[in-house]
Amino acid sequence: MSTKQRTDQEIASLSKLRADAFGDQLRELRRFRGVSLSELAVRVGCTPSYLSAIECGKKTPPADALIIRLEHELGTEKGVLLGIAQWEQTPGPIRANYRSLQEQDASAKQLARLLTQSAHDGTSLDDLFASGVLQRAIDKIDPHGVTEGTHQVRLNRQVPLINKVTAGYPADFTDMDYPARVADEYIRTPDLNDPDAFAARVVGDSMHPNYLEGDIVVFSPAKTIASGADCFVRFERDAESTFKRVYFETNEEGDEMIRIQPINNAYPPRTVPREEIAGLYAGVSVIRSIG
Repeated sequence: MSTKQRTDQEIASLSKLRADAFGDQLRELRRFRGVSLSELAVRVGCTPSYLSAIECGKKTPPADALIIRLEHELGTEKGVLLGIAQWEQTPGPIRANYRSLQEQDASAKQLARLLTQSAHDGTSLDDLFASGVLQRAIDKIDPHGVTEGTHQVRLNRQVPLINKVTAGYPADFTDMDYPARVADEYIRTPDLNDPDAFAARVVGDSMHPNYLEGDIVVFSPAKTIASGADCFVRFERDAESTFKRVYFETNEEGDEMIRIQPINNAYPPRTVPREEIAGLYAGVSVIRSIG
């Protein structure tokens, strides 16, 4: 491949990624060809100051006729500079959607290659999902949701339900030591863009009346936790876990404390040092059956 062809392809590629690239790319191409501003201006029929203003980004790309003359005089592939100019003048939201579609298309092709390779190697889908590889590939296809009009819409995300209700289950939660993103059961929830989100089923009445037994609460590790938030709480000792409202406090010695407060007043609160808490995960939504 010649240097000229490589440069033209690089310019065409950059035009898809940079919204303000026309002036920069015109200057880069002109210098690569060894043409001065004055010489190029004479060739295309404009003033050097006008070309300089375009290259510096002080003026928008010129009319198509002048761009076509610039392409001819600089010996670049027909339509390259014109495409960059048209891209720069495309409204921002349309450019963003176009980039998103390009990224999703590339990610979809990558996912297809992953599934084809796994079938060839004899790797099961369960193994791919358990490792997190499959979920990460899927997340790349829809990392930020899709746009409809002025609203952003999230695709339904599959969230692991990390516990099940069984006879004699304690009146709190357990995560049963499942690794991240893996469980025996999954639910779908919209408007959530946290790949590490998980759900748990409410057992007992310590969070009544806000949460009823059987409700499924979705938790997002990515969400910032404020004092008074309803959280999945995991303790350092024995990996015990519970679902309670939490408050951040300080004792008389200045130590950080966390008050774990049931909503149901029939149950007493519990205050523990911050270091006894292995993890706090904010609740973001609740799923409740009707009837």
